[in-house]
Amino acid sequence: MIPAFNKVHNRFKLNGTHFSFEQLKEVAYSYVKEGQDFEQHIGQFLLDWQDNNSVIQIKTSGSTGTPKTIEMPKQAMVNSAIATGDYFKLQPGDTALLCLPAHYIAGKMMLVRAMILGLEIDAIEPKSKLIIDLEKQYDFAAMVPLQLEQTIEQIYNIKQIIIGGAKVSNDLLLKTQKLKTKVYETYGMTETVSHVAVKQINHLEKREVPLFKTLATISIKQDKRNCLIVEAPQLTKEKIITNDIVKLHSGTTFEWLGRIDTIINSGGVKVHPEQIESQLASKIKSRFFIASETDKILGERIVLIVEGEEGSVDASVFTPLSKHERPKEIYYIKPFFETESGKIQRKKTLERLKK
Repeated sequence: MIPAFNKVHNRFKLNGTHFSFEQLKEVAYSYVKEGQDFEQHIGQFLLDWQDNNSVIQIKTSGSTGTPKTIEMPKQAMVNSAIATGDYFKLQPGDTALLCLPAHYIAGKMMLVRAMILGLEIDAIEPKSKLIIDLEKQYDFAAMVPLQLEQTIEQIYNIKQIIIGGAKVSNDLLLKTQKLKTKVYETYGMTETVSHVAVKQINHLEKREVPLFKTLATISIKQDKRNCLIVEAPQLTKEKIITNDIVKLHSGTTFEWLGRIDTIINSGGVKVHPEQIESQLASKIKSRFFIASETDKILGERIVLIVEGEEGSVDASVFTPLSKHERPKEIYYIKPFFETESGKIQRKKTLERLKK
């Protein structure tokens, strides 16, 4: 029997204390009235979760377009929580860490997983460099790549971590290989109620290419553009047609190649900026991204946008790249525009070049 959204598991605990569905209202009011900023977001979500509506308002991040607010069925969020629990074999009484802001879907879903699956969840301030109680053991946590990067020496007490919100760089990927913690990259979006597929990125066999594997009840296929189509009947009635170019390896596994709306056609050769960025990630310490500008001969030419001081990147870092992949110009812009959740707003950042 699938739990209803207005029920709380009897093993659920928030910061060490069990609360019933009704008792959570008092906690929520207390957080909103007296809590720190991150606690106020938790409190507001709990109040929204307990109101009489069957849907909840969710903000998208705005990393690939204009931020918007969508209505999400609460029962879809319950179904997503159960699918994640099944995949990671989470059991009632397992411990979890909430270190993401609760005003976005990833943070909200950590709370829903705890309430529905009966997890004992601790909430801490969602900073880039986290302050984690190293005396406690956690079975499950969710982070963005920046948090993992800056807190990687302090996560040995966490068994499993899912990473989302941005792509994991090659440099960070290498750092995770020595961790005892199992680390998974996620694929999803607000419209799919958090992630619909995951891939383990450490503890891999040599030469093993990690693939995204879908959660239960999720089916995938490609359209004529080779972009991913997601069917998730327990999460949304509509098929989700993405702009993500993928290579399907089976009916449940795929490899992410890049976004169709960022492809650069340079001299007739189609280039994925994300693949170039992956190769440069361990060589450029500042934040950066690959873009293009108009060229009379090539049509589009590849350029590198760096958040740093003029001249801080040497052209020698391009050596591993093919002739078609090498940036023809380096631009320095400081600082980058970003969303509230820390994702780079590429289009808005590029507009600075035109001024």
